[in-house]
Amino acid sequence: MKKVKVQAIDLNKTFGGGNDKVVAISDFNLEVKENEFTVLVGPSGCGKSTFLYMVAGFEKPTGGKILLDGKPITKPGPDRGFVFQEFVLYPWRTVLSNVTFGLEIAGVSKEVAKETAMRLIEMVGLNGFENAYPHTLSGGMKQRVGIARALAYDPEVLLMDEPFGSLDAQTRKVMQGELTRIWEKMKKTVIFVTHSVIEATYLADKIIVMTARPGRVKGVIDVDLPRPRDYTGKQYLRIRGKVLGLLEEEVMKSLGKTPRKP
Repeated sequence: MKKVKVQAIDLNKTFGGGNDKVVAISDFNLEVKENEFTVLVGPSGCGKSTFLYMVAGFEKPTGGKILLDGKPITKPGPDRGFVFQEFVLYPWRTVLSNVTFGLEIAGVSKEVAKETAMRLIEMVGLNGFENAYPHTLSGGMKQRVGIARALAYDPEVLLMDEPFGSLDAQTRKVMQGELTRIWEKMKKTVIFVTHSVIEATYLADKIIVMTARPGRVKGVIDVDLPRPRDYTGKQYLRIRGKVLGLLEEEVMKSLGKTPRKP
């Protein structure tokens, strides 16, 4: 049985105070197993990214606990890699030097950093582009660099905040396949945030559906389908429909509308 890698226990997060107080997450409980690909979906503003930022150590809980291997997360660390929605690359550095940047800061020798980066650049399908600058790359290629950079530390947990949200539909589909390939090779624990139920059902071992703000866990759906997945397969469509059914009610609530009766 796989061990629990990340655990949220009665987690709460509040921003501001007084009349400006916003309760983003309340009584949030979740277990993410080691090597599991977990995807969070929910209405806009339900706290998906906030939860991810707390796992990363960028934000601190207002109440409750968030644990990594049973120990409280108090700050960012190399055991967690983060891939942002936007292409957060240094425009004056090449693909290679973008990937090696964090390793250099950590004191890794240039030789080892380059060797590590070249291996990852090849793995994400950018072999031959190591000397290219970000402005010459497509959106999908830039996000591949972001993934390679996040993996350079060899983190135990990979956190991904809508990494394909700004890509066109076809590139997004290709990147979903590429991410599946990379994950199957490296078997990292992944926590992935998306608004796309199609994407969630394609990628996940487990889908977490969150309520409208304040965010709580509304439902947990296991996706026991072989990879690569068929977007038109009956089992895929059945699971996708189940996620949509749970999500629709919360989206209606977030818009201030009465959920439709079944």
